[in-house]
Amino acid sequence: MSHILRIDASARNEGSTTRLLADQLVNRLVEQGYGATVTRRDLNAAPPALLTEGWVGANFTDEAARTDEQKALLAGSDELIAELEAADTIVITAPIYNFAIPASLKAWVDLIARARRTFRYTESGPEGLLKGKRAFIVFASGGVPLGSAVDFASGYLKHILGFVGITDVTIIAADGHLTDGEAVGRATSAIDGLKQAA
Repeated sequence: MSHILRIDASARNEGSTTRLLADQLVNRLVEQGYGATVTRRDLNAAPPALLTEGWVGANFTDEAARTDEQKALLAGSDELIAELEAADTIVITAPIYNFAIPASLKAWVDLIARARRTFRYTESGPEGLLKGKRAFIVFASGGVPLGSAVDFASGYLKHILGFVGITDVTIIAADGHLTDGEAVGRATSAIDGLKQAA
């Protein structure tokens, strides 16, 4: 049985382009055999905690030596990482706020990118530990073109996913949709065109 993890980051519940497209995408992925079960994490409804000095200290303390307080500080991060580890396919919604990802999504990244849990350093460089997964980024912007010089979101998300071992990444983009009336339609067509899972 395969499993989909959906991460929502839009501050809007009603009228959110990324949430609408993610609904369509997840339904399509289930139809095409990418997942039989879906876990949803809404970062707007329950924003992740921000990193603190105590959290960093706990993370760099050997697991066997951590105090109960340090374990509690890392519990939220452990939960988010466990969700990723359990997923075969990840759907991340990425509305563009001020040319970058929402603060809640950046906080999620900070909690899941953990040395010795989701990546490690080797003699040949960093190695991601979340291998064998596929990710979809649902990208929506009012005016920022995907891949442009002022798109500081899509490349960052692809990089961070690759850093933790997820290199099979597809972007579904409705970029510039406030001025391009066809943008959402193109994204919907891209979703409809997804092929059956291998």
